[in-house]
Amino acid sequence: MYVADSRGTPAPAVTPEPQAVAPGISPGRRAALGPTVLALGTVSLITDVSSEMVTAVLPLYLVAGLGLTPLGFGLLDGLYNGVSALVRLAGGHLGDRLGRHKALAGIGYGLSALCKPLLLLAHTLPAIGAVLALDRTGKGLRTAPRDALISLAAAPAERGRAFGVHRAMDTAGALIGPLLAFLILRGAADGYDAVFTVSACVAALGVLVLVLFVPGRRIPPAADAAPVSLAASVGLLRGPGLRRITLAALLLGLCTVSDAFVFLLLQRAGQIPDRWFALLPLGTAAAFFLLALPLGRLADRVGRRRVFLGGHLALLVAYGLLLTGGSHPALPYAVLLLHGAFYAATDGVLMAAAAAVVPGEHRGGGLALVQTGQALARFAASLGFGAAWTVWGARPALAVAAVLLAVALAGCARLYPAGTDAGTEAEAAADAD
Repeated sequence: MYVADSRGTPAPAVTPEPQAVAPGISPGRRAALGPTVLALGTVSLITDVSSEMVTAVLPLYLVAGLGLTPLGFGLLDGLYNGVSALVRLAGGHLGDRLGRHKALAGIGYGLSALCKPLLLLAHTLPAIGAVLALDRTGKGLRTAPRDALISLAAAPAERGRAFGVHRAMDTAGALIGPLLAFLILRGAADGYDAVFTVSACVAALGVLVLVLFVPGRRIPPAADAAPVSLAASVGLLRGPGLRRITLAALLLGLCTVSDAFVFLLLQRAGQIPDRWFALLPLGTAAAFFLLALPLGRLADRVGRRRVFLGGHLALLVAYGLLLTGGSHPALPYAVLLLHGAFYAATDGVLMAAAAAVVPGEHRGGGLALVQTGQALARFAASLGFGAAWTVWGARPALAVAAVLLAVALAGCARLYPAGTDAGTEAEAAADAD
């Protein structure tokens, strides 16, 4: 890692960092990833420690502590995931238009860090909803510019691996966060307040690392590139590649039960005591951490479409286990392993697939289109599942979600058929456009 240029003068365009074989390394071995990917991974690791500390205790804090109904929690959880979708397009577009993806990412990380101490003051549904909306605004602003930086810093054939490394580092923070929250809840008198306080301090450290170690060079457009505009970014959906990927992400997102509901369902099915609830995200994060890089490499080799759809198949199996597994002692381990495998096979892989069909000057806006469609779909799914749980009960609501996911998987296998993955040559051409 190295300190970014803090001056405002334009610097040369950022190009994919060298992937040539270093002296002494045999041609068959992979070159090390560049410093941009590793620096952004470090920022995400630290930030995820902060975020997952809050996420780990939030469902129990809201449902058991403040007495929210499942419908009320579904509204907040949908807000938590859906508000970011409304600003992702803005973050991605502004990053492309200004050529300063790091600056937009920094604003987003800063907003999220500011929200952590505000949770100490919020004790009603409207107040908590406002804080979560601001936090998700920060996440929405930073996600597309950050992923654009990763995709621009990696060679086309290595993007699955680059996103896998970043997501693995990000998930390392998701491993540490719930564990730290668990230890604080056990040792502090005012457990929730202590969790929010420590989370705020860690978030501030993540912003500092971003400022000091992530390159901050301006990315000017190519001489023959079309003007960057929001209309031009949205117009990327006219291309069959990005349109199919976006529709597949949207349809599958509509059938995805949010993490918080999965953990609540698992707690009930496995009769897990409240004091262990904060550790459930740890199981998902551990599986994600272990599988993100191998599945990213696999996606580069066999096709990102296959791995992406396979991840949703793993999620469908997890739903089936929650419906049929009863109180078997292996149930929590199996469900959390499949849940983590779902994220490892879809999160970074989806961004690598989208980057393959988006020109470099529209990278932030193009990735934001996919992220926005997926986030809005998951927002709707969270609201729908919360309402179904309130009206029908937990098991019937999950059964409906499982059937819908199976139907969506079959539909997306046709919508996003084999052979639509961009190869290395096509990806390189997209970067050169």
